[in-house]
Amino acid sequence: MTSKKYPIGIQTFQEIINKGYIYIDKTALLYKLAEEGKVYFLSRPRRFGKSLLVSTLDAYFSGKKELFKGLAIDELEKDWVQYPVLHLDFSGKNYKDASSLVQQLNAMLEEWESIYGSEKLDRTVEERFRYVIR
Repeated sequence: MTSKKYPIGIQTFQEIINKGYIYIDKTALLYKLAEEGKVYFLSRPRRFGKSLLVSTLDAYFSGKKELFKGLAIDELEKDWVQYPVLHLDFSGKNYKDASSLVQQLNAMLEEWESIYGSEKLDRTVEERFRYVIR
């Protein structure tokens, strides 16, 4: 019997799966959430898996079927459509003023604009964000 390690401090679904950590399969609930819901507000205390849930949703909507092999969603999902995913991650930095937040948003927007074929040009952050979403 091979012993697996607990993913203490690991917040990305892909890393948990690829490195063989223990994973409690809740992907049937994830599938239900994606298929039946409209808008959700996810409120959990610190260290209760919000980042892991978002990372799992990212992998699912990005169409990374290989990561879900052997999990419940592998049997439930038939189409595995790949969608564009805009993952906003504000962790790892202390935003003491508005300019540091705008700087982080600009960095994310530049990455998405390079992926989706738009130049930054001379638009406000709001305009750039709206364009990337469209």
